[in-house]
Amino acid sequence: MNLILSRRGFIAGTAALSAVPAIARAASSEAPAAAPVNPLVRQRADAQVFRHEDGWYYLTGSVPEYDRLVLRRSRTLAGLATAEERVLWRHLPSGPLSGFIWAPELHLIDGRWIMYFAAGPSGGGEDVFRIRTYAIVCDGPDPMTGGWSVLGQFQAPWDSFNLDSTVFEHRGTRYFVWAQREPGIETNSNLYIAPLATPLTLAAKPTRLTVPTLDWEVRGFKVAEAPAILARNGRLFMTYSASATDARYCLGLLTADADADIMDARAWAKSPEPVFVTSEATGVYGPGHNSFTVDEEGRDILVYHGRDYEAISGDPLFDPNRHTRIQRLYYRADGMPDFGIPVGNGPLPDRLSPADRRESHLAHDGARLFVGEGALPATQFRQSPARVAGSVTLSPIDMPDYCIAIGPDGAARLEKAGADAAFLRRSSFVRRPAPGGAVRFTPVGGGDNALAHRDGALVLASAGDAASAWVLG
Repeated sequence: MNLILSRRGFIAGTAALSAVPAIARAASSEAPAAAPVNPLVRQRADAQVFRHEDGWYYLTGSVPEYDRLVLRRSRTLAGLATAEERVLWRHLPSGPLSGFIWAPELHLIDGRWIMYFAAGPSGGGEDVFRIRTYAIVCDGPDPMTGGWSVLGQFQAPWDSFNLDSTVFEHRGTRYFVWAQREPGIETNSNLYIAPLATPLTLAAKPTRLTVPTLDWEVRGFKVAEAPAILARNGRLFMTYSASATDARYCLGLLTADADADIMDARAWAKSPEPVFVTSEATGVYGPGHNSFTVDEEGRDILVYHGRDYEAISGDPLFDPNRHTRIQRLYYRADGMPDFGIPVGNGPLPDRLSPADRRESHLAHDGARLFVGEGALPATQFRQSPARVAGSVTLSPIDMPDYCIAIGPDGAARLEKAGADAAFLRRSSFVRRPAPGGAVRFTPVGGGDNALAHRDGALVLASAGDAASAWVLG
């Protein structure tokens, strides 16, 4: 299996444009493809997105009714939002596959398309949570047009609750990673790994990788589930989801050296803190159950689900509004991934680096703008279409009610967004091309001026000044 086919594990290729389409058209005679907007797909939880070698993006996920397996595809990430969705298979009228269907995952294994999923029986009561892992298989090369049938049940080491399986290849060996309740351990689920012999059988005794014990892993339920693999910078990173599926849901991280024996649990180091959590600032609650993909230019993309609100009536599993979301994944100087915070609804944000000083970023500290280094969320700015035609506003993701505006003294600052005509003109910018693929942001009615950096500050300068060119990343 090619790693790029794995829902939660891949080795990426190429990075995507995140310009607001209207402004991109104003800056270039060639209109690019539409940029993704969050939520990417509504009411699709446990989302898998991957880019196959055939050039298509594929997406599957849990539906609110938990009664069917679905798949859609698009040539672009943004196109997944409106792509036609096919029902591959529906739960059966009776038996162990007649109840809830969770967390589908599509793989190409030895030339066959296989979709893993978790299922239980219908009938009510606790029996519906007798969840086990199964697979369906496609009878042809195209998963969108082929016929699908049940392949069988995963032969787990214990006959107990198990779900959220993933498959990946590492150093010539195909591995299976999944979540299961192990008899004798008082948790809801732990993570396990083993090499695969066949799509449904293991080739060796599994290794228990982690047990939820930390306070952020056991809120509501003691959970380690939904593993996702990312191979980068000489390491394997395994994200997983922890705690209850409400606003407490979050991502943890295991890390192993790429040349280590990954069947040795001691090779994996657990992050002592969660790496991705609810953000009240951006209004995304319970982010988790992630996968990884790449955008159209090969930059790493984090895929996850999250709600737009915190308060839930009843069991969170039956709240339908866990939406599929995506955002750029960045890396720290030491090679570790920096997940930042959920970026919130709207166009994907950018980081703006001066073209002549690319190691720095436009950032903010409260309402103060500066060019230098800052925490990832403080360096991500969303370009949103402004009310002034052909222009955008620039807002930090963690202060979405504020935007960059030009003050009466000509200085650039963050101000609370207003609706009066004068403020709209001060806070609206036209994005124009600059040499080397960079861009400039020219104030509406600002003449031959553009946002620029000088001595670590954000100022207005001549649009011909090299310091007014910005690289988006």
